[in-house]
Amino acid sequence: MSFSALIYLHIAAVVLTISFFILRYWWRYSNNGLINARWVRVAPHCIDTVLFLSGIGLMWKTGYLPFTNEGEWLTEKLFGVIIYIVLGFIALGRRRPRSQQAGFIAFLLGLVVLYIIIKLATTRIPLLG
Repeated sequence: MSFSALIYLHIAAVVLTISFFILRYWWRYSNNGLINARWVRVAPHCIDTVLFLSGIGLMWKTGYLPFTNEGEWLTEKLFGVIIYIVLGFIALGRRRPRSQQAGFIAFLLGLVVLYIIIKLATTRIPLLG
């Protein structure tokens, strides 16, 4: 697969995962029945698998590796992804968080972390390095 096709696939998966995160949050907190549909539970895993595999493909094509001097930004990006996943569990968990406010804060922080991840990917400049 060419680099261009791989980067476009990765970007498309990013757009889908962010859009679906927002949509699922809306459905969860507006009590929309679609949140319990099987396809809604399966689709994020499919999208995130494409995102993960295309990310690995991009690392292979570019030679950027986390935990190296050249890949400091990528290391930060990976830690950001872990933080985003945790926040997503809090915001979208099967059971609502102790308060709707906690879920909303986790949702907003998840969006902030996504912004940071995108910034790291587009600038390749580490924030902490």
